[in-house]
Amino acid sequence: MRKIKDILRLHHEAKLSNRAVAQALNIGYGTVADYLSRAKQAEVGWPIPADMGERELARLLFPSQSTTGQRRFSEPDFPTVQYDLKKKEVTKQLLWQEYRQQHPTDGYSYAQFCHRYQLWLGCQKRSMRQVHVAGEKLFVDYCVRPHNGGG
Repeated sequence: MRKIKDILRLHHEAKLSNRAVAQALNIGYGTVADYLSRAKQAEVGWPIPADMGERELARLLFPSQSTTGQRRFSEPDFPTVQYDLKKKEVTKQLLWQEYRQQHPTDGYSYAQFCHRYQLWLGCQKRSMRQVHVAGEKLFVDYCVRPHNGGG
């Protein structure tokens, strides 16, 4: 999360050095120096207008970057990946290669593909459907109660 307002306030109002600002906000010295340099280039001083938020400040300081939150990468179709992995001789490597053929410029690396697949897999509900004819089988779920010792 960007802390542009806090950096500007501590630098201009509290007259803290870049290192002191970095330490106070628990961010890197280089980040503070970069933000202050960008603020100077964009002619953003202190105090800033009260109605200006972090997003507007970010647009002024980082005009070439998109702040709309759009993704740079195309998400793989993980349900299809999971289904295809059940087939014989299908590997994640093979599915990733197919994915990269479809998305040559905006596809994840193999490591990110596997990492994101594992994250997706961890969010799936675990269930096991059992189809059985009534009266054909008996399922018993044993529950052991702790003994209180009271007879």
